[in-house]
Amino acid sequence: MSVFVWSQVLIAIAILFDFASFQCKQRQHIVSCLCISGILICTHFILLEQWTAAGLMMLASVRYFLSIFTTSKRLMVCFLICALMITLTTFSGLLSVLSFSGTIFQTTAAFCQSDQRLRQLMIVGTSFWLVHNYLAGSPTAVLMELLFIGSNLLGYYRYYGISWQIKKSAMFNK
Repeated sequence: MSVFVWSQVLIAIAILFDFASFQCKQRQHIVSCLCISGILICTHFILLEQWTAAGLMMLASVRYFLSIFTTSKRLMVCFLICALMITLTTFSGLLSVLSFSGTIFQTTAAFCQSDQRLRQLMIVGTSFWLVHNYLAGSPTAVLMELLFIGSNLLGYYRYYGISWQIKKSAMFNK
């Protein structure tokens, strides 16, 4: 098989972990699945020679692993600085900007104590990665991001949709 096909196979496996992540309620379970997915996605980007994305996804895997145990804002800042350094040392134009932008939101999300806020920020970060993966020419990675957003929205609705609807209707009935 070609390197490109292998990269797409790795993304297909990562999709399973991404989908599972947002069907969990506990933020520790969410970020555990994302840690495993990040390793697979990092390898995918190495195979495609997308060095900024590969570096940021390896950093994301470490970040997700550590965020299982802590939501320290100081640690979050350290990861943001590391992400900036990776981006600057591997900079290759628009793709680097898009992957860094997605990383900013997903790093902030990983250190949120609330799984609800984590889900909201992940949608924004994933949107940047969606555009990145389209421009990088990885159709399975585009599908992964679309499914990730869909899974996140489904999980969000399952856990918060009804309470959001009640708050919304109460607001309009005043």
